[in-house]
Amino acid sequence: MVVTLIIAILTCLFLILSILFFPKIKIKQFSIDTYWIIGLIGAFLMFLFLRISFKEIKDLLIANNNINPIKILILFFSMTFLSIYLDEVGFFKYLAIEMTKISSKNQIMLFTMLYILVAILTIFTSNDIVILTFTPFICYFCKHANINPFPYLVSEFAAANTWSMMLIIGNPTNIYLGISANIDFINYFKIMWLPTLISGILEFLLLYLIFHKSLKMPLTKCDEKANISDKAGVIIGLIHLGSCLLMLIISSYIHVEMWLVSFICAISLLICLFIKKIINKKHNHEITKTLKRLPYQLIPFVLSMFVIVISLQKNGVSEIITNLLNKVNVTYSYGIFSFLIANLMNNIPMSVFMSTVIGTNNSMLATYATIIGSNIGAFLTPIGALAGIMFTNLLSKEHLIFGFKKFIKYGSLVAIPTLISALVILNLIL
Repeated sequence: MVVTLIIAILTCLFLILSILFFPKIKIKQFSIDTYWIIGLIGAFLMFLFLRISFKEIKDLLIANNNINPIKILILFFSMTFLSIYLDEVGFFKYLAIEMTKISSKNQIMLFTMLYILVAILTIFTSNDIVILTFTPFICYFCKHANINPFPYLVSEFAAANTWSMMLIIGNPTNIYLGISANIDFINYFKIMWLPTLISGILEFLLLYLIFHKSLKMPLTKCDEKANISDKAGVIIGLIHLGSCLLMLIISSYIHVEMWLVSFICAISLLICLFIKKIINKKHNHEITKTLKRLPYQLIPFVLSMFVIVISLQKNGVSEIITNLLNKVNVTYSYGIFSFLIANLMNNIPMSVFMSTVIGTNNSMLATYATIIGSNIGAFLTPIGALAGIMFTNLLSKEHLIFGFKKFIKYGSLVAIPTLISALVILNLIL
């Protein structure tokens, strides 16, 4: 157990250091993210020191169960493909520009409308996609409107990582923890809609209180026109996303696994786009751009963290954590613990690890509490989620400084009350 713990702790430590100090390795014109390389090294060390065998790794990858990492990755990548495509054809930017026009010259109205838009899009797509899409737009708009971008950036990031709790597809952590606990789309929504709604409203009020002075300043109207050049492409994308959501809702009733539903919808979209390309006799650049933007580095990272987590479970670490967390109220112990540990090892590996802790406890309450912690933990520090890493990288490209201290300052003011409110509501309804 000692060797297993040392390897796992060192992997998490170097993961944090890589995110903070050397997030990328540059080789000539190419740059490679370091976080997944750290994960691979940790998994290799577990194998090298006989903490896990090749047969156990193989059995994990071919297992016909809900926690098969391949199925979870297919579900995540399929949903991501549908969302990124809609972004590439300009749908999200169109909505954002239209929303800013409605708000006229009132910053408070603009702040409110953008928060609502981010919340809605996050619910039905993915928090990572919304952050990648809206962060550059917010920077661009605020620059041209001569207003402080930070109220909108903090609000966007907080909203994307709170309203992502609403549906099981809103965050990869929801997908993994929900599926590992045999929670289907409908039953997940029945429990999580109220904690998400209450905590989301509280979060918005907190954000308004923090930034209300800045929001009273006038803004210069942005005259950028909202334009969708490929309306047929947008319609095709929306039909597939809508169909996918509908099929996910009824998947448990027709006994079809969620990964298969999303995969079929993604393949169908790809086929339709190729047919559209042939009919129009034009090269469809959106397909290529969408495929290029998929987060392929998540594949080795998630698989590596699976190996590390299974090693921890095999060597008795998960059981020790379970016994400690079960000594007090399960809602708060699992919710707060997952919230904190997500900021030590990132919320994806944390969710993989916590699924083994919950597995020995077999508690729905612990699962939902951990889901809440995994989402809201993402906006305490930039380490909490991959979205935080992407967010800070995007801001650095825009020459906006949003360092570790600033992240924690706003994160603690907003994330902690939001977390507690969500856990309180969950504890009341379960």
